[in-house]
Amino acid sequence: MRKVKKPVFFLVFAVIALFALSTVFGFHTQYGDIVKTYIHGVDDIRLGIDIQGGVDVTFEPAGDVNATEDQMDAAMQTIKLRLANQNINDSETYLDYKSNRIIVRYPWQAGETDFDPEQAVKELGETAELTFRYGTDTSYDDDGNVIPAGEIVLTGSDVASAGTGGSKDDVTGEITWVVTLDLTSEGAEKFYEATSDLYESNGQISIWMDNTMISAPSVSAVITDGKATISGDFTYESAKDLADKINSGALPFSLETTSFKTISPTMGEGALTAMVLAGIITLVLIIIYMIVLYRLLGVVASLALIGQVAGMLAAVSGWFGFMPSTTLTIPGIAGIILSVGMGVDANIITGERIREELRKGKNLDTALYSGYSRAFSAIFDGNLTGIIVGIVLMGAFGVPDSIWAWLFNHTIFYFFGATTEGVIYSFGFTLVTGLILNFIMGVLAARLMTMSLARFKCFQNKKLYGGGIHGKAD
Repeated sequence: MRKVKKPVFFLVFAVIALFALSTVFGFHTQYGDIVKTYIHGVDDIRLGIDIQGGVDVTFEPAGDVNATEDQMDAAMQTIKLRLANQNINDSETYLDYKSNRIIVRYPWQAGETDFDPEQAVKELGETAELTFRYGTDTSYDDDGNVIPAGEIVLTGSDVASAGTGGSKDDVTGEITWVVTLDLTSEGAEKFYEATSDLYESNGQISIWMDNTMISAPSVSAVITDGKATISGDFTYESAKDLADKINSGALPFSLETTSFKTISPTMGEGALTAMVLAGIITLVLIIIYMIVLYRLLGVVASLALIGQVAGMLAAVSGWFGFMPSTTLTIPGIAGIILSVGMGVDANIITGERIREELRKGKNLDTALYSGYSRAFSAIFDGNLTGIIVGIVLMGAFGVPDSIWAWLFNHTIFYFFGATTEGVIYSFGFTLVTGLILNFIMGVLAARLMTMSLARFKCFQNKKLYGGGIHGKAD
């Protein structure tokens, strides 16, 4: 770090500035009515039900059906698929096995003006159409949506049941999981004809849920007894998930809506505007305070804070290509504010450590290096504990198929409900993201910029870093 070159400051500053601008405005192109998004901006952030409103609906089996837990699991998989088909990827969906209820909550899409919630809920409750088809060919409907084009081999009514099976290797002890299919007599005959046609060419039979292809296994044998297996790189969870999806297309009951309400988007608009305005004013006041108190170190800390806030907004909006967007709720905004506060605290700790070193009479280069090194342990401990808390919250109230959710929900959080899943997850997500960015911006980037500025002769006066003001420390 002592050999940081002069141009490093300008390089880091340019990266933070470009990152912040792209996070705020995004990057879109438009040809006629078609808008293509390359980089998501703040306008693409999906706001939570508590801010913008949304839909809260409860489904139950229609009639006097006493559904089993496996059937309810399959029904929930169908609803999740339908939500995905409607581009709703941040819903809260959970089961109440005792009352045979499926509760779904999801917010409005950012910028939606013509969304029909009643029609969307109706589509969620309809029985999904399961089809097995020759090959994987697709075509387009009148609205330009991708639909399967292959000839139908089987429908959901031809599948009696789907399950999971496993075989253990006697040498390695590893279990190979597969999805098992039991067909009806008519389904067995149809499947025999299809596998006979495709066996020699090792052709594929694709499995579709509505217009979503969920699997496309190759035919490796002629099936004569109506019992088939789908093999692949399955874990138990992924095999059960696929079996649930297949079973959902052959449910013996339909779902009915027993509770439906829309939450007005105007409920949180005033609160959101007030919070954004308050956040901007607070950030400006913090920047002024840091610059007055720590001078050049305050300028660097302010740039790092801007980068940290931009990074959190980018993570929420889906700016990063390797991670999807997430819903921003009021607790999520609280997570942003809390992590910014910890970022300010980290900069104050660093500034005070550097002041102490300068008051001991050390030269500027040594004081900067020693100050950052001494401050890091305290910053690391504080941020690490916050990250652990955030991970626990994300695991306890996050998406059920994540590793953290599985771990916590099967142990210490077994008795917790999922009714606050979305808002609590949002808080944990923004908190963890902000604290990780605090290491990147508040520690690494700030240190690079400070050490680089110290190379310029005009910035080598100790008073610019808080030294030579109150005399030496004891």
